[in-house]
Amino acid sequence: MKAIIIGATGATGIDLLQLLLQDDSFHAVDIFVRRKSEMQHAKLNVHIIDFDKPGQWKQFVQGDVLFSCLGTTLKTAGSKEAQWKIDYEYQFQFAKLAAENKVNNYVLVSSAGADSASSIFYTRMKGQLEEAVKVLSFSKVAILKPSLLARKNTDRNGEVISMKIIQFLNKIGLLRSMKPLPTKLLAQAMINCAKSKECGLSVIKAGEIWKRAQLNIK
Repeated sequence: MKAIIIGATGATGIDLLQLLLQDDSFHAVDIFVRRKSEMQHAKLNVHIIDFDKPGQWKQFVQGDVLFSCLGTTLKTAGSKEAQWKIDYEYQFQFAKLAAENKVNNYVLVSSAGADSASSIFYTRMKGQLEEAVKVLSFSKVAILKPSLLARKNTDRNGEVISMKIIQFLNKIGLLRSMKPLPTKLLAQAMINCAKSKECGLSVIKAGEIWKRAQLNIK
């Protein structure tokens, strides 16, 4: 298979890229990034693009499966409008172009609690993206909805605090369904979803992601 990734420079994307390059099921991996990547590999093809100018790169969105894990925080983006552009507009635009280019398999990282009717901006945005991509012409769509992610060397204070609280509660037997999920396990679950023989729409919630990551799919 040939894989396509957007969000390859984020925590999940980095783990996903490394796993795909090691996986013999994938003969090529194309990443679409805004800045030059230092990583080199015989299977890797790097496209440096301006997401606001799809006419310059849409013809290169070719492959068997699109992995979408692009995203930012409100703090990093600077405004809700800027976060919406990255987390919704860029991801939907790219997915739409991939579907038009006959990419049949789509794997999206969303979020636990995503709901298009939510009163919370972030979960509403994620829910609206889920609804939008469901109607695109992919033959297979997997939407993964992780809860708290355990990112390596994270500098997000909110994540660090939340993780410590959840880990403490886990130790005393509480909120085990919200156990922090390492990004490498999320990445493996994404790959296993892409390899599975399931067709149509699959929505994989937090607890199921752990199980998907541990499947041995050749």
